[in-house]
Amino acid sequence: MSVSPDSHTFRTGRMRHVLSALVQNRPGVLAHISGMLASRGFNIDSLAVGETEDPQLSRITFVIMGDDRVLEQVRKQLEKIVTVVRVIDISRQDHVERDLMLIKVEAPASQRAEIIGLVQVFRGRIVDVGPDQLMIEISGQEKKIESFIDLMRPYGICELARTGRIALVRSSASVSAAEVEEEEAAIVGPVHL
Repeated sequence: MSVSPDSHTFRTGRMRHVLSALVQNRPGVLAHISGMLASRGFNIDSLAVGETEDPQLSRITFVIMGDDRVLEQVRKQLEKIVTVVRVIDISRQDHVERDLMLIKVEAPASQRAEIIGLVQVFRGRIVDVGPDQLMIEISGQEKKIESFIDLMRPYGICELARTGRIALVRSSASVSAAEVEEEEAAIVGPVHL
């Protein structure tokens, strides 16, 4: 998914940046980085951290809003930290990004089939079933997650948990499952899959 400027970007001059920082996998690194950003007045919209294919390294993926000047300040500050190995602005490259959500909704027997149908349309999974509730797992782009939340509101959302955004730069000649999903969505209709 290549990033394309939205109307918010044109109105405010601020762009959504997805940054990926490869860091040494040591205690306190996340606290150090988030504390540094907060002390300089940078707001993190989304944050996800996990070990990489190398157990000595972790990847911190975070989203910030700002113009190119803000982005450059954040990059320079991050690169000063000894435990940071590399920082890249993924949003300027062809990339894949995903969120994960668990949502528990009211699902009485009279509405259960309807909710299950929506879960299938969004390619989600039911991960827990209670007498009057369902727990659903949905992954995908942010707009897909938000569309599903909006559809579940009338049923009654009991609880909701979301991860921060994760992202990786695509291989140069790859065809992704997202592109296949987009083609299928065009066939199915304008539903945010």
